[in-house]
This record gives sequence, structure tokens and C-alpha cells, in this order.
Amino acid sequence: MLRYYVTDRKQADVVACARRAIREGVDMIQVREKDMDARALLDLVLKIVDEAKGTSTHVLVNDRLDVAVAAGADGVHLPSYGLPVASIRPIINLVGVSTHTLEEVQAATAAGADFIVFGPVFDSPGKTAVGLERLSQAISSTNIPIYAIGGITMKNASDVIDLGAMGIAGISLFQS
Repeated sequence: MLRYYVTDRKQADVVACARRAIREGVDMIQVREKDMDARALLDLVLKIVDEAKGTSTHVLVNDRLDVAVAAGADGVHLPSYGLPVASIRPIINLVGVSTHTLEEVQAATAAGADFIVFGPVFDSPGKTAVGLERLSQAISSTNIPIYAIGGITMKNASDVIDLGAMGIAGISLFQS
């Protein structure tokens, strides 16, 4: 089971959480600080990239190709309505896409994303679950890896893995 940590500095010290997650072998960290200006975001990403050096953890920047490239991050994570994957592929190697519907899963697959984050699978703060059946349909509709997100806990993680999800993604799962 692969693990994908999504940061939220409003809930915790993300550098400390990233350090712990890297030490525990998390596969990817998505720096998802949407409200930070470019310079502050770059400084944060540089710290996390530095923590991940020499490990197998990949660092991605949410929807900011410029910051990902400047920081030497491994990739970028895009919203379903974000930059076209084909346009950024010559610039960066690892591209993930957030999806919430089967149509978005199919679009991300056709666009050439390396992986998809799908959800919220379970209820999470401010979001209504799409459910396990929709996750199963999403997994069946693509040939690229899907990470389940939204309300994932260590208790329900096996439910999504048993359906065929490549891994689990979350914020509080890794920050609490």
C-alpha cells in the first residue's frame, strides 16, 4: 500500500510532519498550500525537498509548476481543471491529477497523468463522500494508479486497497 501525504500548514507544522512521514517511508508528499505566495511556497517546498533528499519519497507541488521546477521537486499535482498534462510533460516528469468524478478520471487518464487521487471516498470535513462503489468504478475505468482520499483512516484503508486502489492519501491521516 502506497502512502501519499497532503500538507496543510493550518493544522500542523508541515515540515515536522514531512520529516516524520519521510522517516516512516511515505511514498509522496504533496505540498498543497494554495494560499501562499510564490516566494513563501518556494521556501517551504525547498525545506521539504531537502528533507526528502536521498530517500524514496517524492515531493510534488500543488498546481504550481513554476515552484516545483524552481525547488527541484519531483513533480506537480494538478486539479482536474488545471494545466494540460501534455503541456507540462516536457518540463516535469511526475504528474498527478485530483479527480472527483468518473469523467474526470477518464480525462486524466487520456491526458497522460501518472496517477490519480480520487475522492473524497469517505466523509471528511466539509466534503460529502463519493463512496466505495464510485471508487471501485473509478479504479475499473483506468489503467493508471489511483490513490483514495477523503476520510481515510488506518481502520478503513484496507477497504480501499481491497478494491484495487494503489494507495491512500490524506492530510489528517499523516498530520495527527
